[in-house]
Amino acid sequence: MRDSNQPRLFGPARIGPVTLKNRVIMAPMTTRKADAEGFVTEAGIAYYRARAQGGVGLVTVEMAAPEPAGKHRNFELGLHDERFLPGLARLASAIHEAGAKAAIQIGHGGGHTRIDIAGVTPIAPSAIPHSVQEGHTEVIVPEAMSLARIAQTVRSFAEAAQRAERAGFDAVEIHAAHGYLISQFLNPIENRRDDAYGGLLENRARFTLEVTRAVKAAVPGLAVIVRINGDDFFEGGMTRDEAVTLAAWAAQAGADAIHVTGGHYRSQPTAAIMIPPMATAKTPFLGFAEAVKRKVSIPVVSVGRFGDPAEAARAIAAGKVDFIALGRPLLADPDWVAKAERGEEVRRCIACNTCVDGMREGRQLHCLVNPLAGREAHLPRPVPLSSGRKIAVLGAGPAGLNYASLMAESNAVTVFERRREAGGAFRLAGHAPLFQGVAANQASLNEYLAALQRTCLERRVELRTGIDALADPATLQGFDHVVIATGARYRAGAGGLVAWLLRAGLTRRWPLRALAADPAWRDWFYRRARQATGDAIAARLRGRGLSVEIIGDARVAGKSEAAIASAFIAAFGPLDGIEVARHL
Repeated sequence: MRDSNQPRLFGPARIGPVTLKNRVIMAPMTTRKADAEGFVTEAGIAYYRARAQGGVGLVTVEMAAPEPAGKHRNFELGLHDERFLPGLARLASAIHEAGAKAAIQIGHGGGHTRIDIAGVTPIAPSAIPHSVQEGHTEVIVPEAMSLARIAQTVRSFAEAAQRAERAGFDAVEIHAAHGYLISQFLNPIENRRDDAYGGLLENRARFTLEVTRAVKAAVPGLAVIVRINGDDFFEGGMTRDEAVTLAAWAAQAGADAIHVTGGHYRSQPTAAIMIPPMATAKTPFLGFAEAVKRKVSIPVVSVGRFGDPAEAARAIAAGKVDFIALGRPLLADPDWVAKAERGEEVRRCIACNTCVDGMREGRQLHCLVNPLAGREAHLPRPVPLSSGRKIAVLGAGPAGLNYASLMAESNAVTVFERRREAGGAFRLAGHAPLFQGVAANQASLNEYLAALQRTCLERRVELRTGIDALADPATLQGFDHVVIATGARYRAGAGGLVAWLLRAGLTRRWPLRALAADPAWRDWFYRRARQATGDAIAARLRGRGLSVEIIGDARVAGKSEAAIASAFIAAFGPLDGIEVARHL
């Protein structure tokens, strides 16, 4: 149902010289879709095109360095040389053709890179140790920047913005957050300088403001957005009050909008706050953005766990901020904007951080709840493998519900669940200490399941709970195809004990908590201790002459990523390069 707050969220608005069709911005996220040298690829274009087609007003392309020393990831998009312009022009054009405006984030890794990544010695405001994770983790000490080197880097930002303009982008975002070079200048833990760029905030902010002025002067026709931290979340880092002051200065220096985020690689208790995981409160940076909005007259953008369209609409309708930026929610559902505007349910991001954690380990961008993310070039508009069939799905866990929702657009689908409540193992997973690599939160998983059930109902899936379809052979009469998604069971009847331990919270206490964090134990818990249920059921159904298929844990006991991926593969066929296919 359409929220009464939504009209303002989906109405047009301006950032500087640029008018956007709505107030939803795609936030920049590293994809590793560039080639090894930094050139745009067809896979990268397809990825961004899909989000533009999904309805966002402004697509912000991932961080690109203004000079070689700023490169912070392998397979990072290049912007520091003219040779990248043809590919960038094709990317900007694809975004425009799909109906959105195009921005690119200009960011410099500073001390948060390595010579094996950038090809040159890393630079920073001060020569202090930085722990850099890119595939492996290594502590490096960058070279402290001279005044001449600072001036050179300021020029490089302006020149990169000019390249973006020549490539056809409508806006640039200056990355001054999350512990990269500009952020390093801003906080006194990483900035130990005793010259005009260190000490008091007005000195630590000097580099930020010089970059902002230089970029705006270089591209007056583009919208210039400055992304800052509302809080660094560690003692001695940038604070909320300093962020508000910095935002006001940036506006005076020529910024057309301030994008407020939070977190730093040194954040405590964990750097995960930069991309707030599921145990984090909803919209954790909104308060910082509100504080900034009270002090500036230019638009303010908020980001961080706005996956629920109602949350985004309320923030805009209440005047707390002017724009909402979405990162992970657009991985989960590239059509988030179009669906929300129509009043339809969206596929919910569960904030498990599978996307970003896998990326830091060297994988290309991917999503647990949407295996199509990053594979848009392979299946730009996926079509179900069959149509006009009457399909029965046994089991209403994540695999069964996903398969049902995907197939229901062109088939008549009924889901049978012997329990009174849909959700399967997801109803317990949030009670464990960890989900994927982050602190688990059952509420996030429940919201995902509820949204998935609403999607099924929107698509006319018949969901029948409390019914064991195997108990009465007549139940499955008349179906053309039966999909078994009954999950896995613990061996030796241990399922009841496991459920009790999880619900009682005992796995979050010592000594079980320490055991549950051990990778070998987790492998046993999810795979070796569980037995798939599908083969035995399939044998019974095939004996009745039924067409049968097995998906999810019912096929091979494992973790959620593989189970959900199997549902997409069953619906659409093989997915190019999908890494979880080995578990199916």
